[in-house]
Formats: sequence, structure tokens, C-alpha cells
Amino acid sequence: MSKLKKDWNLLTDKEHRIIVNKGTEYPFSGDDTSFKGIGVFVCRRCEHPLYENEDKFDSGCGWPSFDDNVMGNVKRIRDADGMRVEIVCSNCDGHLGHVFEGEQLTSKNVRHCVNSLSIRFVSSQREG
Repeated sequence: MSKLKKDWNLLTDKEHRIIVNKGTEYPFSGDDTSFKGIGVFVCRRCEHPLYENEDKFDSGCGWPSFDDNVMGNVKRIRDADGMRVEIVCSNCDGHLGHVFEGEQLTSKNVRHCVNSLSIRFVSSQREG
């Protein structure tokens, strides 16, 4: 469930640099996001659901990659230089990374290249 602004999670300095100041992690330096099982990746700041685990794939780029997002929950904004398209959380405008098309890495032909510090995995499997 997405949080209202007053209830957003406090961010570490590193998370703030990425999510608020639109920074980028070094490739292969972020949190391990190679989770198995059923679940969703949510925005680390507001917990808005962004990506289903089934849409994650290994692109080899060093950042978590997804070929789809939860419909309507990720906004695209063309960078000022027109070269890339930024992706942000549609609830809090937190910076996620960039989206690329035409690389032929999956059948959907889209790659959301996401900073691992911008997202958090929430399992939907029951423990038992």
C-alpha cells in the first residue's frame, strides 16, 4: 500500500542521493535483488508497487532490470538533453533510473534499468 507524503520512509544518505537527487549507483554495487519467488518491488520511499518479480531479468548491465512495470505506477520523463528517458515513481516522483527500448533483450523489447537503492522487494508468499 502506498504511503502518503507525511508517512514516507526516512532515507539513508545514499538512498537520498539516488531517489531525491537523481543519482546513479555504480554498476554491480547495489543491493542483491535476485530474489526468487512471488512478490513485488516497491518504491523504497513511499512503498508504491512498481515491478512484479516475474518481470525482472538479468540484462548483465549491473543494475536490476525489468521489462514491464505495474500499470500506471512508473512515470517516464524525457531527460533535458533528449538522450534518455528517466523513470520515476508515480506516487512520490522518486528517481528509479532510466528506460531503454529496442535492445532486443526480451520479447517486450523494453528495459527499465533501476537503481537497487530505489526499490525494495516484498514477498507475497506466506511463510509456513
